[in-house]
Amino acid sequence: MRIARFTTGEDPRYGLVDGEPGSLQLVVLSGDPIYMPVQPTGERIPLTDSVRLLAPVIPRSKVVGVGRNYAAHAAELGTTVPAYPLLFLKPNTSVIGPDDPIVLPPYSDEVHHEAELAVVIGKITKNVSPAHALEKVFGYTAANDVTARDVQRTDGQWTRAKGFDSSCPLGPWIVTELDTDNLQVTARVNGITRQDGRTSEMVFDVRPS
Repeated sequence: MRIARFTTGEDPRYGLVDGEPGSLQLVVLSGDPIYMPVQPTGERIPLTDSVRLLAPVIPRSKVVGVGRNYAAHAAELGTTVPAYPLLFLKPNTSVIGPDDPIVLPPYSDEVHHEAELAVVIGKITKNVSPAHALEKVFGYTAANDVTARDVQRTDGQWTRAKGFDSSCPLGPWIVTELDTDNLQVTARVNGITRQDGRTSEMVFDVRPS
């Protein structure tokens, strides 16, 4: 399933994305599909310019990121790959929709994009074993881990560099079934490819071992 969160000028709603590019429709759902069974209302809305796609999920607590998770990216920054996952947090106030403007922080002169695969956790989860970790996953979406790179270097810790408002665009929708072993992860700026990698190059991959 592909699940979007959207608005047509009223309160946000959820819908199943149906069809192919150029003729996509939203099959409107009753309620939040993460917390209740998927129940179509019968209403269909063409996915046109009158529909604004929102962040497909607003985290109830925070976004957990894994830093230096690509060896090539770590080398590009002149850093080493960690022996254990290097975790950082982005607050839920950093989350915006796929077409929302990113507001650059006034304290940075070097803001970078970082295209990422986002894993959407659908159940309250703590201290879960690797064998049962994927049972907690609701689906996957695209993320942009926007980073104030100069601040990241000078601060040491990454709160200001990665946690500012609008620093985590998500979307356009959640895909509930996805093979994450070798996905292409690409970032383009004004049509020019700036980042092109694959999830198979991750140091710590999505599927626990």
